Amino acid sequence: MDRQQEFVLRTVEERDIRFIRLWFTDVLGMLKSVAIAPAELESAFAEGIGFDGSSIEGLTRVYEADMIAKPDPTTFQVLPWRGDRHGTARMFCDILTPDGEPSLADSRNVLKRALARASDKGFTFYTHPEVEFYLFNQPATPDAPLVPVDQGGYFDHLARGSTHDFRRAAITMLESMGISVEFSHHEAGPGQNEIDLRYADALTTADNLMTFRTVVKEVALEQGVFASFMPKPLADQPGSGMHTHLSLFEGDRNAFHEPGAQFELSKTARQFISGLLVHAAEITAITNQYVNSYKRLWGGAEAPSYVCWGHNNRSALVRVPMYKPGKGNSSRVEYRALDSAANPYLAFAVMLAAGLKGIEEGYDLPEATEDDVWELTDAERRALGIKPLPQSLDAAIAVMERSELVAETLGEHVFDFVLRNKRQEWDEYRAQVTPFELKRFLQVL
Repeated sequence: MDRQQEFVLRTVEERDIRFIRLWFTDVLGMLKSVAIAPAELESAFAEGIGFDGSSIEGLTRVYEADMIAKPDPTTFQVLPWRGDRHGTARMFCDILTPDGEPSLADSRNVLKRALARASDKGFTFYTHPEVEFYLFNQPATPDAPLVPVDQGGYFDHLARGSTHDFRRAAITMLESMGISVEFSHHEAGPGQNEIDLRYADALTTADNLMTFRTVVKEVALEQGVFASFMPKPLADQPGSGMHTHLSLFEGDRNAFHEPGAQFELSKTARQFISGLLVHAAEITAITNQYVNSYKRLWGGAEAPSYVCWGHNNRSALVRVPMYKPGKGNSSRVEYRALDSAANPYLAFAVMLAAGLKGIEEGYDLPEATEDDVWELTDAERRALGIKPLPQSLDAAIAVMERSELVAETLGEHVFDFVLRNKRQEWDEYRAQVTPFELKRFLQVL
């Protein structure tokens, strides 16, 4: 037994932890959980916990249902919302086959494989997400209209506002679990909030995001409201994105920084950006995986609809934040398409793969776009070589299914499951008769 496992066992005993929740994520990014008693912990470390993988979205087929969840002791944390007495802790798990091999369908393993490829090239991949979400009052009935908890706007300071209390409670809880928060504020929509997590390696960030969503929903329930990470819950208000800052390090050196270069960006950074742009359409079904995601991307309000990059240009898909003198290690690029409902393991994996492809193939970076891309005409965008992102989940699937990059990164099992699942979602969505159609056409046709 290694030292980290011994630390977990000792902590469980000293803090009187009665339940240990083993967490893992299905292919769609939904958190799954099974609780074990402390007496089962040593066995879980040694052998894992068996479960029926065929009952989990995308994990395995019925005829090969047996799977094993093996806890990662480095992810052990006490869950603060369960109270001090008879506490509950959690650990993230790696999913294994019965013979102990990593499951090809495990989202966490997909990201680990992508990070191993980067490591083979000498790179460590760091990410820093800005997570947006809405807070709504609990509806009186299931079909009642959504009512945001406030009518605040961007950076508004609302006296005695419930979102102040909410963000303070959520951040206190996150910090108590070792998840560092950098900023928090009211966003542009009524009841919309943003909490930014501090930079960390991509696997830690993905684990933190799964914890973050759970914490936000727990705190919301405690305060009698509910939280939603739906990309576009309100038609006439901004959607919820998860702008994510990316960087590669070689040891302690930021591989994206080059003193004296344009925007202080190294050749590696420029090729990484180019990889993101070239493969943006292919990875969109992963970074924006729901039919509702495209209401955000094509609904205005600073959502990135077109494939281009720019220095401090918030209309661009990839933005290079302003460089701060003497802070070379903070050089980074920001990918703005990702939404808050994405599976972070798969999203980080395909973004990394796209950037690495640009480095491997030596892609040339086009000129930066300093115009407000939304204000240009279609003809002007075509003349500048600026292409649109897919405009629907259907279009995104069509591009992704031809992508060798995404197929290789996700692996055949996850790739095929995502395509099947998203085609089904599109078919069900397409069959709906919406309130818009009834209001527009029922009486007049």
